[in-house]
Amino acid sequence: MPLGANKAAIMGVAGVSTADVVLLQTLNADESANLSFTSGIDSTYGEYIFAFYNFHGSDDESPTFHVSIDGGSNYNVTHTSVTAYTYQYESNSSQNFSHLSAVQQATGFITLQSTTGGATAADNSSTGYVHLFNPSSTTYVKHFLCFGTGQHPNGSFNSLYGGGYFNTTDNIDAVQFKMGTGNIDTGRVKMWGVK
Repeated sequence: MPLGANKAAIMGVAGVSTADVVLLQTLNADESANLSFTSGIDSTYGEYIFAFYNFHGSDDESPTFHVSIDGGSNYNVTHTSVTAYTYQYESNSSQNFSHLSAVQQATGFITLQSTTGGATAADNSSTGYVHLFNPSSTTYVKHFLCFGTGQHPNGSFNSLYGGGYFNTTDNIDAVQFKMGTGNIDTGRVKMWGVK
């Protein structure tokens, strides 16, 4: 994510632009089933960045996201993606870097980070981002990159790196974030447009 001259736009008020990055919207969770961006995703920008902050679920679950081509009525666009996963235990008892998953032509929500939250881990949360490229193209599939990091209820620190594409030439016009199960107890998501 570019900083420098764009820092004020990144950290500032929605709609304020100092260069090529414009903060468009912020959604806050308070026992929310999901956080959905159903407006503002159009041909104005070639890239959209979604950053999620301190997601804590009501269950021990993973934060996920998906996109829609019908204004948010359905989040089931076919995608192909791959993710890699790292972890390190606080006790230094174990660490690893591994390929986590690869999916081909699936329609389910995409995992952004390993399990976090729940009553057994009140101080756990997840933070990360999604980059969505050219969502309004009617010629090409829509590529994305994602990253999530946070603390697992088992006492390990986790990071997940992923990317892929949504196999559609229709306009992507909505993006939703939610936990695998249960509500988002706390957290927020910000959406930026990149010129």
